[in-house]
Amino acid sequence: MEKKFLKNTSLIKYSSKSYEKSNYLTISDIKLLDNDGNINWINTYGIGYHSTFKNIIIHNDLDDFLIKLLMDEDHPNKVLELNNLLFITTQVLKTETNKFEFEQMIFIVSTDFLWSIQEKEGDYFNWIRERLEGNKGIVRKKKADYLLYMILESIIDNYHDTYQENVELNSEKLNSNNIKPTPEFTSLVEKRKQELFNFKKATISLKDTIVKLEKQKTSGIHTKYFSELKEQTNNLITNIDFELQELESKINLIFSIQGHRLNEVMKTLTILSVIFIPLTFLAGIYGMNFKNMPELQTQNGYFILIGIMVFLVVLCIWYFKRKDWF
Repeated sequence: MEKKFLKNTSLIKYSSKSYEKSNYLTISDIKLLDNDGNINWINTYGIGYHSTFKNIIIHNDLDDFLIKLLMDEDHPNKVLELNNLLFITTQVLKTETNKFEFEQMIFIVSTDFLWSIQEKEGDYFNWIRERLEGNKGIVRKKKADYLLYMILESIIDNYHDTYQENVELNSEKLNSNNIKPTPEFTSLVEKRKQELFNFKKATISLKDTIVKLEKQKTSGIHTKYFSELKEQTNNLITNIDFELQELESKINLIFSIQGHRLNEVMKTLTILSVIFIPLTFLAGIYGMNFKNMPELQTQNGYFILIGIMVFLVVLCIWYFKRKDWF
């Protein structure tokens, strides 16, 4: 288990003048606090290394409560202050595939280190690693709280970019001009709504974490960075809500079209029924088998009855036309 943990764990150590990327050879090499003026960013893929987590916490003399917290693999959103460090958990949406699955992400952050633990392998933080390596921007001049801000910003940017890509992909398929009351179109709308619900759930989860971070007053960790992130999540939620309303309108329009078509069919059937009711009535009368029916003895009775029926049909059609019923 330890070998797998070490394989899935990497270290980036940096300061304003230095940068180093490496992997650990043994668990005892993992020192979260080096006290050498550098910032340590430790990243681990996988949350099931319970015994290894316990050894690292004890070896680095961190708060014992972290052991209990890391034993639980299914956290709700949490931001807890523990002996000059923060324990943060949030649910993050994985957008690398079309499945849009959720994963648990955990951050343990202090002034001089950040330990990010991701449930699944792969992330969208490479641009941060490139900025650290190339000493671009101010990230290497800042503490670990700024690194946490950049990671959270990267998650939000990924949500926004993926959302915009999906908007463009679905804009033609779900265009108002292409609305059709078919099972295929309705299925596309419902699929898009489910995607938006996932995005909204993930964004609200992240916003909840950011709001909790804003309220923290941990020594050495500045919360001023997170106000901007809250605005970004609000904007994304607003965009998602607007599209959800559009999709709901399209679903209502589909039902309206279906209702209109059904009404047209029922109107046609009703008109035909009204036309044939008097004809059926006349045919029923003269189809009776009474012996004393004088009309049956009339030489031209058949043609007279047919003429009356034709007259009634013409009269009904004229009346319906006058009423604009068809």
